[in-house]
Amino acid sequence: MAEPATATEAAAPAVPQLKDELDIVIPTIRNLEFLEMWRPFFQPYHLIIVQDGDPSKTIKVPDGFDYELYNRNDINRILGPKASCISFKDSACRCFGYMVSKKKYIFTIDDDCFVAKDPSGKAINALQQHIKNLLSPSTPFFFNTLYDPYREGADFVRGYPFSLREGVPTAVSHGLWLNIPDYDAPTQLVKPLERNTRYVDAVQTIPKGALFPMCGMNLAFDRELIGPAMYFGLMGDGQPIGRYDDMWAGWCTKVICDHLGLGVKTGLPYIYHSKASNPFVNLKKEYKGIFWQEEIIPFFQQAVLPKDCTTVQKCYIELAKQVKDKLSKVDPYFDKLAEAMVTWIAAWDELNPTGAAAALPNGKAK
Repeated sequence: MAEPATATEAAAPAVPQLKDELDIVIPTIRNLEFLEMWRPFFQPYHLIIVQDGDPSKTIKVPDGFDYELYNRNDINRILGPKASCISFKDSACRCFGYMVSKKKYIFTIDDDCFVAKDPSGKAINALQQHIKNLLSPSTPFFFNTLYDPYREGADFVRGYPFSLREGVPTAVSHGLWLNIPDYDAPTQLVKPLERNTRYVDAVQTIPKGALFPMCGMNLAFDRELIGPAMYFGLMGDGQPIGRYDDMWAGWCTKVICDHLGLGVKTGLPYIYHSKASNPFVNLKKEYKGIFWQEEIIPFFQQAVLPKDCTTVQKCYIELAKQVKDKLSKVDPYFDKLAEAMVTWIAAWDELNPTGAAAALPNGKAK
């Protein structure tokens, strides 16, 4: 049975890579005691905490962390009318943290994710592994059967084209979970006691043209390469669907990465997912999506972006148009979502202007 590492086990010395180039984004509705376990790995970094739910509630953060915290009142104040694109009462609100960050890289984690242990019993520094993934190239155009050829002890196998061995920049690093698997509600209901105890020591590039179900609980990405595509959609309060926020972002991001020649990796690192959410509550949130995804996924599989879409923003606006044209037939919700996608890009560009103003630091810690 997989067990989380203790705070003592996680206290191995860590040399903080990208200390001034990476923000950790955490969506939450509760006090963040879980950070104590992550302290050896997270304390050198700046945290952006996005408080969901009641903005009058005080979220307690352990002493010693450098952070800024935003609640719904802050989101409304900063974005004004454009705040309508940020979900409420749903972890999709985390993408506001991506928007206000001024760093090159983002790592996002849920507050029920603890430090995992590898098969030797050593605490896993998930952030360090994500950084390794992001700083090494991806190979989306030709699959390497020895997985990530850039890892120590691996290489390109016989028959791999030399012209493709340079790889492409990695935009996304998608991590996995021990203990509670990331299942949909029907699978939760038929496998209530299932736990993931398998640790697979592998990282692989997801091939060009292949989609995947992205999970937002253990995820890192290059904000400069793909940030504007990491919109987690309209979910939660007032919306007909939930628990599809990260997957929507993943489908949009993968189509855009394929178009722009960027890579997406999945596999290591693992975190320990501590808490199973209620499958009956999840079913209420997911049931429309379970039907809709049978049309959503073919839509993304067939999506083609024109050659003049040379930036992430242009790609995303084009995707929004296609969502409106093709998915609005599935449900009027997709009209609303397409408009929110356009609003998201307008808000992103407003908070992230190009030129000298783009070098502004994050806000002060609260």
